[in-house]
Amino acid sequence: MGKDKVLDAAYQKKVKSLKFRVKSFKIIFYLIAFSLLTSCSLPRIIILDDPLSPEEHINLGVTYEKKGEIDNALREYRLASKKLPLAYLYMGNIYIQKNDFDEAESAYRKAIKKDSQNADAHNNLAWLYYKKKENLNEAEELVLKAIELNPSKKDIYQDTLIKIRELKGQK
Repeated sequence: MGKDKVLDAAYQKKVKSLKFRVKSFKIIFYLIAFSLLTSCSLPRIIILDDPLSPEEHINLGVTYEKKGEIDNALREYRLASKKLPLAYLYMGNIYIQKNDFDEAESAYRKAIKKDSQNADAHNNLAWLYYKKKENLNEAEELVLKAIELNPSKKDIYQDTLIKIRELKGQK
């Protein structure tokens, strides 16, 4: 069996495990909600621990995103963002897909604020400004910062920089 098939099988197993854990969590939640609604006494507040780690929420969000279920993906990224700043980058990407540029900008800014070393967040915010045709000087600075933070992705970030500079030249 090739390495890709082994990785794919492991990934599928992890996705099944995540889905099972989410279903288990939902069943417990509904049972508790039902018992609260049908009891005669005053309801008690019960706090349940989330069975998924932030990384698992990210992975589940990516799975939803690949299936085109962007609202479900966004929900998972929001859950992950409580403890994992990287989730804001993923949220920004979803908002871009939804053409909600204000929310995308907010998410990218949070990603940068919570992890100033996140080169992708710098680049994606710059790309957003390019798409909106605004803040082009800041966009250029953001891309240059991304290149400084992660030189291994210079070619990717350079594409953003070239497009921004071309647009600045047109104005």
